[in-house]
Formats: sequence, structure tokens, C-alpha cells
Amino acid sequence: MTEHRVMRLLAAVLCMSVFLCGCTVHVTKKKTSSSGTPDISIRDEMYALVLPNRESAYDDLIVEGFSGVMESAGYEFAIERPDDSSVMAQQQIVRRLISKKVSCIAIAPIDAEAMEDILQEAMEAGIDVCSFDRPASPKSRELTISNLDADDVALTLMDAVFEMAEGTGQWAILSASSVSVSQNLWIDRMKSVMKDDAYKDLDLLEIAYGNDQFQVAYDQTKALLQNYPDLKVICAPTTTGMAAAAKAIADADAAVKLTGFGLPSEMAEYVGTVCPYFYLWNPVDLGTLTAYLSAALYQNKITGALGEKFKAGNLGDYEVTASSDGGTEVVLEHPMKFNADNIGKWSDVF
Repeated sequence: MTEHRVMRLLAAVLCMSVFLCGCTVHVTKKKTSSSGTPDISIRDEMYALVLPNRESAYDDLIVEGFSGVMESAGYEFAIERPDDSSVMAQQQIVRRLISKKVSCIAIAPIDAEAMEDILQEAMEAGIDVCSFDRPASPKSRELTISNLDADDVALTLMDAVFEMAEGTGQWAILSASSVSVSQNLWIDRMKSVMKDDAYKDLDLLEIAYGNDQFQVAYDQTKALLQNYPDLKVICAPTTTGMAAAAKAIADADAAVKLTGFGLPSEMAEYVGTVCPYFYLWNPVDLGTLTAYLSAALYQNKITGALGEKFKAGNLGDYEVTASSDGGTEVVLEHPMKFNADNIGKWSDVF
């Protein structure tokens, strides 16, 4: 990690510590100009980023992007992680943030349906709510950030499975959680793509769930290898599952190929052997966009209405579009492909 990143993360930890030690911030929501760029000169704002996991290299990169924007703007912010990656722990975090009267809550909900009531309570208290990485329900958010377009994800991953299986044979999916809205949407779209005759010789045997926990995902991968001796490909559209599956396949010295979404830093040793190639968006950019979106909502630059536009610093301009769940979203970017040709460059980045 570069010295610049270390300093940014230390500053984020310091700010978080001050907040959690009882620093109460009283916020008065106010109107700003109607341009699409968040005003970084305002100083009375407190933003919260609520993550789904206690420990996650992927989440750490989101924090890096979010913290960088908040620090440069001079905003106070809190990074919140549930102690046990449970819905109840996330609910307690949101309840505490409501009592602190924060400006905006950006959350990656563990279970969108279970978090709906408490997030609605936050909105009723005058707190802006947006989601990232995985959507909150449309009733309990103003806007969500989708990492990628769902149809783009489905076609990209199905084509990878097709190529690695050489167009025929058995394959399986290792997902994060059975209640993950994003994962389920991507998998549903993948099933739709499979209806095309081009994929008729591919046999999807099972969808396993690692629950965003390395050991669980590792054990699930071992079970897939043991239960299906003719398995050719595992697709893991989850960074934790991807890293765990790669290790499990390597430990078993299995001939199964792996693709999906992974962190270059965690997948570098497996590229070209277990994993010919894989994809991801830039999680630092996701954190950056989440910060700009949070500020744009609180400052009334946008409201989450269809067609609104705002600028997210160096990431450029974004437009609010319709999401598949009936709400609205902004889409971060297209999938980035990582293989033997570029993994060395990107593994030092994230």
C-alpha cells in the first residue's frame, strides 16, 4: 500500500474513533445551489458508511475511496461495520446513526427486506439514505449505486463460463448469500442468457452460498468438487467467494476452472492456473462515488429522480436511471477484465 493510502486510512480511523467515542454532531439540513456538483465548502455535515462485514479486503478499498473524498471536503464521517455480519447488528448501527442525526446514511444492506423498516425510520427522521454495492429496497432508499449493469454482468460471466468449459459440460455458481439482491439479480439474468441456444450444452448443477465468509465459501467449494467429479467451471460473482474458491481448487489440485468477480491482489497467484481470467469494478471508485452521491443527496443537488445528473469529481458525470426493482440507480462502470497480461499491474493497486 502506498504512503498516501496509509495516511488516508489512518485519518479515516482517527475520525471514526472520535465519532464512536461520543462526539455528537447536530446537523441542520439546508438548501444549496442547484448545480449538479456537490459543494465541498460546507462544513456542518456528518456522513456514515455502513458496511456488511466486520473484516473484508474489498470493503477496505471502498472505505479508502469514501474516506478520500470526505477528508478532502473536510466533512466528518463514520465508518460502521457490524460486529458479527448480522442483520440485527446492522439495524443497531442504523438506529445509533439516527440518534446522532447524521446527514446521510450510505449502506450495503445484508438483507434489504429486513433492513427496510429501520431505513424508512431514518428517512422519516430527515436523514438521506442511499445504498451501494447491494441495493436497499426502493421504499427505504432515495437512490442506489449499482456496480455494473445487470445484463452486462450476465452476458460477461456466461461468456467466460462458456469459453472455459469449451462450450459444453457441468458448472456451478458460488454466490455470496441467498438474500443478496445484487447476487440474485445477476444469477437470474445469467439464467436468462442461458436460454439462448448457444449455451444449451452447459449444465448448471448447483448454486452454492458462501455467505460472504471465507471459510464457509472454502467449504462450499470443497463440497462442489467432491459432489461433482465432472465439474468443469465454478463462477463466483463475489470477491470473498472467489478468493476462497481459488484456494480450495488449488489445495485440491483440481482441474476445475474458476471465473467471476475477484480482487487482483487476492487472485494474482491463481491467474493463469486455477483462474484464466476474472472481472471486477474498481472498489475504490465505488467508495468515491458513494461519497459524492451522499453529499449530492444531502445538499439537494439530486433527489434520486429519474434523469437527474451530478458530477463525481474525477470519475465524471453520472445520470440517475431506472433500476430493475422499481427504484432508481446510478451505474458505476463496465466490468474490468484481469488476466495474466495485466494482473501484475493491478494487483499492486487493489
